[in-house]
Amino acid sequence: MVNPFVGTQNFGNTFPGASAPFGMVQVSPDTGGQGGYDYAQNTIYGFSQTHLSGVGCGVAGELPLMPTTGPVTDVDPEHYRSAYSHDDEEATPGYYRVGLSRYGVDAELTATERTGWQRYTFPATGAANVLFNTGKANQKVFDSEVRVVGDRTVEGRVRAGNFCAGKDEHTVYFTATFDRPFSSYGTWRGTTATPGSREAAGEGGNGAWAGFDATADRDVVVKVGLSYTGLDGARKNLAAETGDGYDFDATRAKLRDTWERQLDSVRIGGGTPERRSAFYTALYHAQLHPNLAGDVDGRYTGFDGRTHTATDYTPYQNFSLWDTYRPQNQLLELLQPQVARDVALSVVGIGRDGGWLPRWALAESETNIMTGDPVTPFLVEAWSKGLLAGHEEEAYGLLKRNATSTPPADSPYNGRSGVDYYRRLGYVPSGLELGKDCAHKGGDNDCVHPASATLEYSAADASLALMARGLGHRADARMFAERGQWYRKLWDASIAQFRPRTADGAWVTPYDPVEAGRQFHEGGAYQYQWLVPQDPAGLVGLMGGRRATERRLDSFFAYDKLLTDPAGTARRDWISAPYDYYGKPTYNPNNEPDLHAPYMYLWAGAPAKTATVVRAAMTLFTTGPDGMTGNDDLGTMSAWYVFSSLGLYPTMSGGDFLAVSSPQFESAVVRIGRYGTRQGGTLTVTAPGASDERRYVRDVSLNGRDLTRTWLPWSSVAHGGSLAHRLGTEPSAWGTRPGAEPPSVGGAGRPGSNVV
Repeated sequence: MVNPFVGTQNFGNTFPGASAPFGMVQVSPDTGGQGGYDYAQNTIYGFSQTHLSGVGCGVAGELPLMPTTGPVTDVDPEHYRSAYSHDDEEATPGYYRVGLSRYGVDAELTATERTGWQRYTFPATGAANVLFNTGKANQKVFDSEVRVVGDRTVEGRVRAGNFCAGKDEHTVYFTATFDRPFSSYGTWRGTTATPGSREAAGEGGNGAWAGFDATADRDVVVKVGLSYTGLDGARKNLAAETGDGYDFDATRAKLRDTWERQLDSVRIGGGTPERRSAFYTALYHAQLHPNLAGDVDGRYTGFDGRTHTATDYTPYQNFSLWDTYRPQNQLLELLQPQVARDVALSVVGIGRDGGWLPRWALAESETNIMTGDPVTPFLVEAWSKGLLAGHEEEAYGLLKRNATSTPPADSPYNGRSGVDYYRRLGYVPSGLELGKDCAHKGGDNDCVHPASATLEYSAADASLALMARGLGHRADARMFAERGQWYRKLWDASIAQFRPRTADGAWVTPYDPVEAGRQFHEGGAYQYQWLVPQDPAGLVGLMGGRRATERRLDSFFAYDKLLTDPAGTARRDWISAPYDYYGKPTYNPNNEPDLHAPYMYLWAGAPAKTATVVRAAMTLFTTGPDGMTGNDDLGTMSAWYVFSSLGLYPTMSGGDFLAVSSPQFESAVVRIGRYGTRQGGTLTVTAPGASDERRYVRDVSLNGRDLTRTWLPWSSVAHGGSLAHRLGTEPSAWGTRPGAEPPSVGGAGRPGSNVV
């Protein structure tokens, strides 16, 4: 049911190659493009070991291996790349195969957690080669080393970085062994190939090759172990996970079984074959990241550049927190809580080792990509599920420092770069100058997008108030709860919209809320008008009440058009282009800031409309290579699809509740991951006759008891149960009464507020 090619076209930036769930290695073909593989391109220059699914900039792609035939003379990957055809290509979870027509080679890929496997079937030739290009990646390579060791092994390292506009860098080490001795070898520096040479190093292009006689035995198997701690770590990883064997088919079968168990965590019934395939493809994509950072012995490279050993958790890396704190983090908590715990403690470890908490952490360095304070809701959410047990105070201390101060001058982190103004004014003002008013360490900066930074700080503070109160820090809880209401300081009642303002309090003029002077990050005021997950009830009050908010939502989603042409409206009225964030006053399901907006209808007393909007958004997820809505952002969009298909959605990090809506499928059996005594069991979701037409909830029951509210405490499903829906083809009164809406963290004392 999984199609790994989904999202490989139209800037979905996924990859079709082989990876274990959350594995260190993602061995996949490279054609070019931001994700490394672009379905629209027709040549391949190698099969590299590292990829990230759905990022918005070129990244990873380290150590592309390429099988060729004939003498090795031209080592430019643009010259030795091979044509291929999609008709001669296949991919399933944990396996990829393609025919390289230029060389007559059949290339196959599979993996273990920390190793990538490649099997090449050459034509009968005495000059079969495997090229190791350490100077080529899908991001900047600063320098590299490669060494031919003995007659079966190639080892080295690649130091790369500069993700998006960041100043990050990291080093990945590798050891590669073949199932038989080479017949020849060599290395290159720049464009000069030297047969018989064993070493190449430095800046610019470096590489090595191993040659084989394939006149009789045409298959060559190579397995590559990776590590971020050093060559010794790569060797240990390779030995521990593969032993002395080179059985490609057995490795492939084992990984297939792993993915089968992983995907069996949710069994759906009903729906069309395409929707079922879209669902399981999304479930697959949502479990590719984050990635193992440590070796089999627990050693990992910290953000201080030193090697550490994790004792009570497994280290992970690659945290696109601005994206994944929304639904992907919660999906892992539901299905893979042990992984979610290890991920959360890895983020705490970054703060411990590097001196500050990250925003977008790639390998062992901070990129400073994106804005706001996503690490706070991310870790508060983990705390709320008990995943920080034994580390609560350490995590809280790091979060409080991050929320109330800026990193030291010699720190590579931007942190909350506008926090001094935020503390003094209650908002980050427009007109700040980088390097003068705000420190800038590369990447993105809150002071460039002060309006969205204010909303994000406020949401993060409200989330942190929950943790402070839970840990007994009452004064802090009151302070952060008050700051959780500071989103109101940017509400311009004269235009009923969020609006940036200057340090003297004046509203920015002239002002077009669509583009909003790009002072919101990757969106305008229309997309960001809903980014108050901590206090939707308060936002409804600002907007003039439930009916006025419903009308605003109707306009935002072009609701009348959705009723007659949901798919066409989603593609014409909502979306301009994959990276056009400032072009329309409507919903942008390609990006995160308004991802939860369909569920805002619950607070407006019109839950039936959530079902219509969600079903329209689901039409953007198809089984074609362009079947991803925007970048997947390391599983974020996919997690949205999975949750929404179940009729559940986490709108507020740390709030410990799930919004309830209409399931996509007639049934779903969810195996909730076991974590101590806090959770574990089977949740059965039923909705007989569910379809795009029969989408409106008439009534819902939980374990036989009527559910009249449009939300559930997380605890009510943490040990499983039965959630039964009765659906109809017309809207009903279910969930429309005041008080049926999900909670708001803020808003004490205001009418209609349901306070956590």
